[in-house]
Amino acid sequence: MGDLVALGHKLCGVSTTKILPEQETTPRTSHGDGDHERFAHYADKHKITESMVTGTPIRALCGKVWVPSRDPKKYPVCPECKEIYDGLPPGGGDGGDNKQ
Repeated sequence: MGDLVALGHKLCGVSTTKILPEQETTPRTSHGDGDHERFAHYADKHKITESMVTGTPIRALCGKVWVPSRDPKKYPVCPECKEIYDGLPPGGGDGGDNKQ
């Protein structure tokens, strides 16, 4: 059983205590299906850098929300991100990495 949190309540002058499971306080930043964890994802490079510094989650082209922390070169490219990226018009960004 996980960690428990006790909450005290007063009902009609009688003190009672209930034991409730501890609530998760960290937001889930993944879809939870596991497959997204196996890939490197495409996102705006400036947002990736900012996210790595601030810890603020970002959204990949495929929709995955995460905080980048791993070396993307160690993982294959997310096929969904690649398909979306390949469908973008050339020269669309302001980051200098215009698609050719």
